[in-house]
Amino acid sequence: MIKESKEGVILQIYVQPKAKRTEIDGVDEWRKRLKVKVKAPPVEGKANKEIVKFFSKLLGAEVSLIKGETSREKDLLIRGVSIEEVKKKLEIYR
Repeated sequence: MIKESKEGVILQIYVQPKAKRTEIDGVDEWRKRLKVKVKAPPVEGKANKEIVKFFSKLLGAEVSLIKGETSREKDLLIRGVSIEEVKKKLEIYR
């Protein structure tokens, strides 16, 4: 779900588009990914842009989509923060 790499921290997410609002919705234990609801529809990259913007603001770091452009399972690369900072800000390992 959260891994360290040479470039930064990789966050694996599972996306549900066209939700009421953009938010983190827990952990998908079966997929081992963070569940994220996204308000934007999965059309013309709108949901992907909203995900990148949401996590950039939440984590205060540079975020880019590195895998899963057309899939619900996506990998995000987070630069400029440590894996511990990401875990702390996401509060999923309490």
